[in-house]
This record gives sequence, structure tokens and C-alpha cells, in this order.
Amino acid sequence: METHLISPKRLTLSIIKDIISKPTQLVLSEEARKKIVRCREYLDRKINMDSDPIYGVTTGFGALHNKIIPTKDLRTLQLNLVRSHACGTGEPVPKSIVKIMLLLKIQSLSYGHSGVQLLTVLRLIDLFNFDILPVVYQQGSLGASGDLAPLAHLSLPLIGEGEVWLNDSKVPAKVLLLKFGLDPVELQAKEGLALLNGTQFMSAYGVWNLINGFHLYSWSNLIASLSLDAFDGRIEPFISIIQEIRPHPGQVNAARQVFNYLTDSELIHRKKSQVQDPYSFRCVPQVHGATKDALDYAATVFSREINAVTDNPTIFPEEDLVISAGNFHGQPLAIAFDLMGIALAELGNISERRIYQLISGTRNLPPFLVAEPGLNSGLMIPQYTAASLVSQNKQLATPASVDSIESSNGQEDHVSMGANAATKTYRIITNLETILAIELMNAAQAIEFRRPAKSSSKVEKLLAKYREIVPFIQNDEILYPHIGNSADFLRKVNPEDL
Repeated sequence: METHLISPKRLTLSIIKDIISKPTQLVLSEEARKKIVRCREYLDRKINMDSDPIYGVTTGFGALHNKIIPTKDLRTLQLNLVRSHACGTGEPVPKSIVKIMLLLKIQSLSYGHSGVQLLTVLRLIDLFNFDILPVVYQQGSLGASGDLAPLAHLSLPLIGEGEVWLNDSKVPAKVLLLKFGLDPVELQAKEGLALLNGTQFMSAYGVWNLINGFHLYSWSNLIASLSLDAFDGRIEPFISIIQEIRPHPGQVNAARQVFNYLTDSELIHRKKSQVQDPYSFRCVPQVHGATKDALDYAATVFSREINAVTDNPTIFPEEDLVISAGNFHGQPLAIAFDLMGIALAELGNISERRIYQLISGTRNLPPFLVAEPGLNSGLMIPQYTAASLVSQNKQLATPASVDSIESSNGQEDHVSMGANAATKTYRIITNLETILAIELMNAAQAIEFRRPAKSSSKVEKLLAKYREIVPFIQNDEILYPHIGNSADFLRKVNPEDL
């Protein structure tokens, strides 16, 4: 069992990937404990000694910010907040993303600017360590006052309410709390607001999308290399001097990867009859590279966000300040999601074009990549599937961040819609995975018609491993299991390990 210390040390995408990919226990550092306790003690003194209203602590929320709450009702106020805001709908958030949400909420509260009890943070750590994952729903957040509805569902188990996952079934949270001997937390003033305000729903999706987006970017370059050799394409567009005179970092990276993958290929170095290839092959460095640059930008945005304090109000004990501001607003994330979604949709767009070229019956390849076309339809219809997914991704790539709907009686009059941007980018990635899987299946089929000539050692190693799960298609057969197995192959195999 690995251990990760929650401390002021910055989280990174790679650290989070390690935490969620293998059994890991979270431990709260002594420095974080002191900061949490100091902030809570300061807030308690502030409530008792200061007659000025503090938003969300001694007042109502949102449009009810002018309603002063009696001291005797401050705890009830926080309990009511969590219950009333748990109104998410739609599909459940994947458990892997819920786990990231818990981690990011713990990290944010550990900085000592949120006014929560130490017990509350420790109980969140218990949920993570015992794998008690709350049932959270995808729809309900406007990505502005924090991810209110999703974070309310994340917080319900703290008070012994809501549902959690037991294997693939939903059970009352109190069942698993009882099993692990965990009592419900009695929320103090400000705590419900600290739990619900924040961007951890968007940020968790951002982390997941980036980890998987970078993974599929790497696969897209290796699969494109296989397709290029199968199509009897040219290597010249990938030579470094071409990239040096237009040195976008992503373009340089994509060209270098493809060039290196095919360095020792027999096929790529044989004499070609064509002077140039279609754009879907020739412009891989420019198109794939633009996606890499967009992902790199998004990674800088989310790297800041996962190490930020994003609830409201924010407490600064040393400065004797409690400030109501807008760190919960998801606009930076929403714009990054939209850019990420567009960029990843384009990887699928150009991949589908390569699929189309491979089955087109050109370059001495049989139509639809089958030995007896006519009697056999071969790989005709997987291209339809890819085209359908590409079309849906184009629709999903419509920006969400340009939209806003007024809420809370006008108090929250501009929202980011970053949560919608997050979930649609997630869907773009799942579609992209299938599109690339279909390209891999087609390219692996096509290259068999080039035998006995060989591709590179890297590509041949890929083909050998891939053939363990997906066979060459001799005659028509049911293809959807092969598509599913191809997608599973991409999910489980790191192209850098081949």
C-alpha cells in the first residue's frame, strides 16, 4: 500500500495518476493539521467577537445573503445547505473521477483558508482511504458558485446521508459508515459552504480528461505511423528541418514521434510512386501537434487549479480578514475545457479521414481491406461508426464557456457552464478512443496486404501484441467485439512501453 502525504507540496497530474492507479492511503501532514486548526480557531473567535455579518457564516446564501442567521441556528444552516443543494441529476459520475474529487477537496481544505474542523478533513480522508465513494451526478452545476450540486452529493456521507457505491450498487451512506465505525460529522458554522463552494467537480474531470487526452495523443501518433506505412506513405513531411522552420512545440513533438517510430521501417524507405500524400497523412505533425499544444495549455490551467483554494468566503487568520470573493468561478476551466474538447475532436476527425483512405481501394490495397470484396463487405461499416462518432464530437465541441444563465435571483448573474464543458469533453474522449481503435483495426488489416515487407520494429511489436486479441479478418464476421477489444487494448497499453 502506497502512502501520500497531504501537505502544501503541489499536486501534479502524474502524482494524481499514481494515487488513483494503485492502492494509496492519504495521510494529513502535521503542517496541514496546524493550518486547519489555526484557521478554525480564528473563525470561531471572529464569530463570537465580531458583530459584522460574515457571508455564508452568519448570513444566508446567494440571494439570501442579507438574511442574518441567529447564533443558535448556525449549525442547522450548514446542515440545511448540504441537504438542499444535493439535487444533481443525470448519469452518475464515474467512480475514478469521484475519487479524484475527494482528493482535490481534501487538498484544497488542507491549506487552512476554509475554516473547517480538522475532523471534517480527516473524515474526508477516511472516505478516500476506505474507498467509500459517494454517488455524485453529472448534471446540476453551473460552474460558478463552485460545483454546488455535485459537491453537495460528495459531502452528504459526511453527515451520514446520501448514497455511496458498494461494488456497482448504490447503498445508503450510513451502511458503510457503520461498517467502518465512522460517526457522522456535526458540521460547524461555515463548513457546509466550504464543502460545497469549490471547483473540485470540474477539476477532477479536468485531471481525468488530461491524463486520458495525453494518452490518446500518444496513441494517435503511433497509430498514424502504422497507417502511414500501411498506406505506403512518405516520410519526408516528418523530417526535422521541416519542423524547424515552423517550430510550434506540438508539431515538432508529433513529427519527431512518427519519424522515430518508422526509422527502421522497410516499407517507409522503399521507392514511392506518388509525390505526396493526402493531408490526413502529410499534415499529421501540424494537426496532432496543435492538439498537443492545446493539451499543454490546459494542463497549465488545471495544474494551478488543483493546488488552489476555491471556496468562499476565504479566511486569512494572519491578516485578520474574511473575504467574500469569486475564486469558485470556473471560467478559466471552462475555456480550457472547450479548447481541449475542440483539440481532441480534431484527433478523431483526421483519424477518420485516414480510415477512409485505407478502405478506398487505392495504393494497391483492396476495397474495404478484404481479399474478396463484393462477396465480403470487409471493413466498410466500421468507417460509418467512426464517422458517426466524429460527427457527434463536432457537436460536443461547441463551446459551453460562451453561455451563461442568471441564477439565484440575479446575485449569480454570470456563470461559466464549466461543468457542462467538463462532461462533454469527457464524452469527446470516450468517442475518440473508439475512433482510434477503429483506425488501429483498419491499419493493422491493411498492412497485411504489404507482406512480406515489414514495418519498423516498434510498429511490428505493436502488431504482434495487437494480434493477440484481434485477428486478421479473412471473411466477413461480426466486428463489434473487435472494435471493443481494440478500444480496451488502447486503454490498457501504454504506447511508450511497446
